[in-house]
Amino acid sequence: MCENTLHIKNMVCNRCVKAVQNEIIKLQLSIKSIELGKVTVAEKISDKQRETLRIVLLENGFELIDDRKSQLVDAIKTLVIEKVHHSNSVDETINTSAYLSDKLGFDYSYLSKLFSAVVGITIEKYIIHQRIERAKELLAYNELSLKEIAFQMGYSSTQHLSSQFKKVTGLTPSHFKQLKNYKRKPLDEV
Repeated sequence: MCENTLHIKNMVCNRCVKAVQNEIIKLQLSIKSIELGKVTVAEKISDKQRETLRIVLLENGFELIDDRKSQLVDAIKTLVIEKVHHSNSVDETINTSAYLSDKLGFDYSYLSKLFSAVVGITIEKYIIHQRIERAKELLAYNELSLKEIAFQMGYSSTQHLSSQFKKVTGLTPSHFKQLKNYKRKPLDEV
């Protein structure tokens, strides 16, 4: 059997993984492994199956990524989302540039230039936007104090979190918390 790896844009959570998994199973393909942004199937995918999958994925908000540079940018986004949204705390002692370089096997300056050219913002700004979205989520839950959120998100102080929050959203965290309809973005739109 021939292994075939598919790179899929906008797979940002476990529900996304489940949705993609269901669509691939409907095409009667055997999944060897599946994770955020990547699926490996056991058999060769025919052109017809690939096109059908491309259409079904688009209908569900996903996209097959064919070129290497787009795959790399999507991998950067996936690693940032995993680090910010799917861990209990953001460990700021881990150098993000070293983390991305180690995980992806490329020099950080190359990754940074590629990301900026494709996405239009720096990796650092993307990380800040993801951290603010996570802070919004934690504020909406109303289970943690701002100090606890700042600590969990790896900020040096509540003032640092508040400053970045206001810069990105135009609101202070306490004003955001007072709003009845929280204005959060889906992770694939951050």
